[in-house]
Amino acid sequence: MKRPWLIGGAAIVVIGLLGMVAFGWRMAIAPIARPAVASFAPAQIARGEVLASAGYCATCHTAKGGAVLAGGYPMKTPFGTIYSTNITPDSETGIGTWSLAAFRRAMHEGVARDGSHLFPAFPYDHFTRLTDGDVADLYAFLMTRPAIKAPPKSNTIPFPLNLRLLQAGWKLLYFKPGRFTPDASKDAAWNRGAYLVEGISHCSACHTPRGALGAENKDKAYAGALVDHWIAPPLTGANPSPVPWGADELVAYLGTGVSRYHGVAAGPMGPVSHGLSKLPPADLKAVAAYLTSLNGAAGKSAAGAPAIGQALATDRSGTGLQYDAAARLYTAACASCHYNSGKEPNPLRPDLALNSAVNMDDPRNLIRVILYGVDAADGIPGVVMPGFARGFSNADVGRIANYVRATRTSRPAWTDLEQKVATIRAEGRGQEQ
Repeated sequence: MKRPWLIGGAAIVVIGLLGMVAFGWRMAIAPIARPAVASFAPAQIARGEVLASAGYCATCHTAKGGAVLAGGYPMKTPFGTIYSTNITPDSETGIGTWSLAAFRRAMHEGVARDGSHLFPAFPYDHFTRLTDGDVADLYAFLMTRPAIKAPPKSNTIPFPLNLRLLQAGWKLLYFKPGRFTPDASKDAAWNRGAYLVEGISHCSACHTPRGALGAENKDKAYAGALVDHWIAPPLTGANPSPVPWGADELVAYLGTGVSRYHGVAAGPMGPVSHGLSKLPPADLKAVAAYLTSLNGAAGKSAAGAPAIGQALATDRSGTGLQYDAAARLYTAACASCHYNSGKEPNPLRPDLALNSAVNMDDPRNLIRVILYGVDAADGIPGVVMPGFARGFSNADVGRIANYVRATRTSRPAWTDLEQKVATIRAEGRGQEQ
């Protein structure tokens, strides 16, 4: 005779599994014939194009060398690699058979047309804040793109984490669906900026550290995080830049990829500035208004003046003795492009004393730029910085990084630089390349 506790335990397990299935199950939405391009108004498509740019859709849904929006871009996570999906209107491998209702559910709830739960690598936890109107505009844009047949690549998430049903449990813990609610105590510009930053542009997805299960740590919002082998710096008052990120600097940096006091966008940030550049000026100013409320820069426009003066004085006087190997390396490789002799830094000659990468506690970003440079696709279009990975040893790169840190800042010296350079060199250029 079987023991009663064994039967009871089995019953509890079965009931639990059935409950999980019932909780996580979502109905499929019937497929449709691909909508005709003429069914969408040109103005709606144009609005959707701006939203797609501000949401970096092409960045994440285009594999290197692949067709735009056809998917296949690898997103490496602690749990394995997730490949982005084809979001062109191909009826077999893309979203050509998705109705607006199916698309809206994916954006707002993280559920695909067939009822399967999407992995949170797709930032539906941010897109849930979008208005129905913006979602419809984005749908119009995507449905009028060229249809590309591109079968999906297989993710490498191991069993049982690859079970879509388990994502319902993740959502129960970490996902709060709902549209953006304006803050009545703030003005219209701040609310517009919050809507864009927290919604379509999902800035905290990169600038907020994540917990063991991959969810953003809301207690450390915008505190900085490691993304694609780069550090996304804090967007709070903890940002190490000597000159505060004021509204004008943010508008310039986000809209063009370069600012006078903070250098150029590189690595994963390069596509961000290109994406945001399509926003109208009023929206860029709104984003800046929201971000300055996070970093405390509002009203501190003069706070960076001493740092700017010191940086320019250092450039004019020069630093280091030329029999110092590090000083010679810097003079030969860096000084001619990073020298400023005027009353203000030239944005085309980023002043290293003011650069976030030089002032961070971690040298990773500076090392990556020394090794791999800044491509023409990053920062200012057509302006490049060469990389020195082939010409310099790990010790050489470490010497330059240490020299810049010592002569351009008053911050503590970095340690174990040669080993850190070796580690970063082994990582390669990264997914963004």
